[in-house]
Amino acid sequence: MNRTRLWILHMAAGVVLFLVLGMHMAIMHLGGVSHLFAPYAGTADSIQNSLFRDRMPFFTVSYVLLLGVALFHGLYGFRTILFELTLKRAAERAITVVLLVVGLGLFALGTWAAVAAHGMALAGVKG
Repeated sequence: MNRTRLWILHMAAGVVLFLVLGMHMAIMHLGGVSHLFAPYAGTADSIQNSLFRDRMPFFTVSYVLLLGVALFHGLYGFRTILFELTLKRAAERAITVVLLVVGLGLFALGTWAAVAAHGMALAGVKG
């Protein structure tokens, strides 16, 4: 039952990842053309446009969501591939613990970076 629930979450994370990453790619790579969330002249990834987006809580939340969904989807998929090697139960538990610790650590680091970028943009840092 637990594996089924995790597999359904894995598939749902893939769908959410597709949508959020698509939105991210459209804003970052088409923003220079459409000026969607890129009001300053130049490319969408210029420092002024990046600071403009970093001031918005929506982007901070979307970055954290993208990070969490991508980490879960990738690490759970990697865990599933490793489990197909028919390892011993103790090795599977060790793999699960290591991937969980690595995933939580990367999520904490990425969340800190997104929140720090938001705070610096609100403080008026000029790149």
